[in-house]
Amino acid sequence: MTGAAAGPALVLGLDAGGTGSRALAATAQGEVLGRGSGAGANQHSAPDPAAALTEALCGALAGLDPGRVTAGVLGLAGAGPAGRAEAERLAGTAWARAGLTGRPAVVTDLAVAFAAATVRPDGALLLAGTGAVSALFRERVAVRRCDGYGWLLGDEGSGVWLGREAVRAALSALDGRAEPTALVPAVARALLGDDGAGAASDDLPQALLGAVYAAAPARLAGLAPVLDAAARAGDAVALRIVAEAAERLLRSALALGPVDPDAPFVLAGSLLTRPTLLAARVRSGLAAEGLAAPLAAEDGAAGAAALALRGLGADDAVHVRLLLG
Repeated sequence: MTGAAAGPALVLGLDAGGTGSRALAATAQGEVLGRGSGAGANQHSAPDPAAALTEALCGALAGLDPGRVTAGVLGLAGAGPAGRAEAERLAGTAWARAGLTGRPAVVTDLAVAFAAATVRPDGALLLAGTGAVSALFRERVAVRRCDGYGWLLGDEGSGVWLGREAVRAALSALDGRAEPTALVPAVARALLGDDGAGAASDDLPQALLGAVYAAAPARLAGLAPVLDAAARAGDAVALRIVAEAAERLLRSALALGPVDPDAPFVLAGSLLTRPTLLAARVRSGLAAEGLAAPLAAEDGAAGAAALALRGLGADDAVHVRLLLG
């Protein structure tokens, strides 16, 4: 992919979602030599996806010769068939800006998340981060998907969905359509800061509206921890929202078809890989379906690098070494 350079060959792997992008450089033996990060790079929500991808790639290459890179896989949110052409364009732009020649392989963020949790080629995945989607994999390719339709049409149970429901609950409580909830002061503080949160109750709904509509929809995912804290503190409204999110995510997972307890089932995205109340409810629901020990996709960039190395003929041992990286 690049010209001759001193030193052993390298591959680059990158995982880009709605909130952040992470990249790593690794040797053919699976040794990680560099890591980088950038802002979210979802083409549908990020202000400058190519810049975020470039920042992550350059960070991973810091102190390394770009000429050593022989392959790369970029896993991008929004790189499904509907957004494939734009994802390819963004990846190529970032690749060139990072001083690399040739072109990387572009896959979905789902593919790199699945490879970040297992060396096996077949299985299923449920992801909940900024967005939400489930997928069935055959030979490391998603052959069936449920949801993942973006903040406007789907992503049920995602961080954006949770944030939107938290704001809706606060607004309903403020104007008297629903019961009081601790989400009112919590959401106001998160969106407006301490000063804005102290606004008179009659002014607060408009202040919240202004804050929400002034930002990209992905910003709503930042309210997911606020909702989690309120639910853990026992707020009935927050608990109902978390329960509904878990139900919707489980519905997406089970819509993939009959559960195979012998195949790997991967949980991905910060809402399901961190110790959130939502993750606990989803795990409990999966256990009731016979999936008591799902795998966690901790490092999508490592999964992307593993796919790059597999494309060069690497085996399971190298894949495992990268995941332990």
